Amino acid sequence: MIYDVLIIGAGITGAMTARALAAYDCSVAVAEAGPDVAWGATRANSAIVHAGYDCVPGTMKARLNVRGCAMMETVCAALGVAYRRCGSHVVAFGEKDEETLRTLFARGEANGVPGLRILTRDELREREPNVSPEATASLWAPSAGIVCPYGLAVAAAENAATNGAAIYLNCPIRSVAEEDGVYAASDGATVIRARRIVNCAGVASAELASLIDGVPYPVHIIPRRGEYIIMDKNAAGVVRSTLFPAPNEKGKGILVARTVDGNLLVGPNAHECAPDDNAVTAEGLEEIMNGAHRLVPSVSQRDAITVFAGIRATPDTHDFSIRPSETRRGVIHAVGVESPGLASSPATAEYIVSLLEADGLELRPRENYIPTRRADGNPKRFAEMTDEERAAAIAREPAYGRIVCRCETVTEGDLLDAIRSPVPATDLDMLKRRTRAGMGRCQGGFCSPRAAALLAREQGVTLDAVTKCGGGSWLVCRREDGEEAEK
Repeated sequence: MIYDVLIIGAGITGAMTARALAAYDCSVAVAEAGPDVAWGATRANSAIVHAGYDCVPGTMKARLNVRGCAMMETVCAALGVAYRRCGSHVVAFGEKDEETLRTLFARGEANGVPGLRILTRDELREREPNVSPEATASLWAPSAGIVCPYGLAVAAAENAATNGAAIYLNCPIRSVAEEDGVYAASDGATVIRARRIVNCAGVASAELASLIDGVPYPVHIIPRRGEYIIMDKNAAGVVRSTLFPAPNEKGKGILVARTVDGNLLVGPNAHECAPDDNAVTAEGLEEIMNGAHRLVPSVSQRDAITVFAGIRATPDTHDFSIRPSETRRGVIHAVGVESPGLASSPATAEYIVSLLEADGLELRPRENYIPTRRADGNPKRFAEMTDEERAAAIAREPAYGRIVCRCETVTEGDLLDAIRSPVPATDLDMLKRRTRAGMGRCQGGFCSPRAAALLAREQGVTLDAVTKCGGGSWLVCRREDGEEAEK
């Protein structure tokens, strides 16, 4: 088969682009190097929908950030993804920081960010009683929000798949050849043919652009690792909005935020690293806690339930580079899409589609287009249902009456829904990202065995074939006598 468009990379930019194309009568394939959608930076970022005051006016970042933020609530509602417009504060500690606030306010005004205000110390403390007593002012951005980044990417990919898109996981594109206007992209085993390519490869985007174009791409990517700590839900009440310090040259700084699922998130730091170095370090965690305490002294590391790190694709130009290839017809590169890439993603997808149309892709609205994640609508987790909805779900599928993850109230029915979805969960971490099973206080200590057994049953395999996150991450091994034993 020859697809109309091949998207390389299933992070938030690639997944949202696939969703945007799904509304039109064209064939789409998505190739992702990792074992799941959102495997790169999208599964390990701050989850903040930035308002757009930080971007330099006139940049592509500024334009796409502000428009994407304005679009986000509607997109999330269409896909059944939780979204909270909680607003954000950039907190100042003294006159130098207050000058930075005035600079950010002026940028935000120029970018068209609505509702910006610089608050006094007393106004800030009225809104955020637990903020540091040393804080002197803040820049308040009411249009900022929070969303689950990997949840949104999965939802967008499911919508695309429901409308016919093909999703290739574990498919790192290593070669791209062109003949008679058709590109052949291959991971060494699978060959995907398409008339057009969209490069959304994240930290590998500049390298892939050079491979496709045959000349060095003019933007250099600097990988930066950011470490985070997730706190238990009982800690989330210390903030009402997202709190940032005044930014510096490395980024927006170590934030304190309440996640859309009710946990507390602190981080990230920012350190240059190798493209695959997502290690969490003792020094990094200490740095994060020091940054969090500067904003909110009452944040306690005793409430930590897990830590993680993600890699950001920081461009040396400090702006997104989204444009057609200069040497290959039908190729669009989205290079250096770092923060605010999540907030920008609906607008970025819209812009990429416009570039494809300008290149000659005919965009006829798809007949019988399905705007939701599934043909029968958007799934709802048992924990989010009303009592009446729960009773109806159990009557329809008794598995909803069996709790598997007690921390997050995830049922067997929720797990089955994820395993049977248009982009199905095939390992334990995929289930975790789709259902939150294992994301609670015990971090999967009780629910993992039952979830793994369910995966084995649904896939028709033995338990020793089930993995945590693909590859060789098996949960159990088989003894010489043929019995299964835990590793």
